[in-house]
Amino acid sequence: MSSKSRDEIWSEWQDRVNMSPSDLEDWLETEESRSVGDSDDGESTGHRSGRRIVEIKRTNKDDLTDDQWDHMAKVVGYINRHCSQGGPDGDVENSDWRYSLMNWGHDPLADGGCAK
Repeated sequence: MSSKSRDEIWSEWQDRVNMSPSDLEDWLETEESRSVGDSDDGESTGHRSGRRIVEIKRTNKDDLTDDQWDHMAKVVGYINRHCSQGGPDGDVENSDWRYSLMNWGHDPLADGGCAK
């Protein structure tokens, strides 16, 4: 459980998860999306998270479950940590760093992205 309030989580979620559900769904279908992250069962943690993010983004705020709120806090934490790394030198657009963040619903090159 996050130490942040739901209001704080919601605000950060709105700011950090900058991909629409349809854009994220399309991204998750690509080879680039599947090429990054840890994988014990054939699907990376980030890819699995991306599918949950789509579901959460399509859920009304008042209908979110405790588990969804916990996942939202996890997503925000992941994005914040990886954005603070600053990304790779050179080609950010085609980097594993960007691909991993996109699996978590954040395109660092989009408006409001951490690589801008």
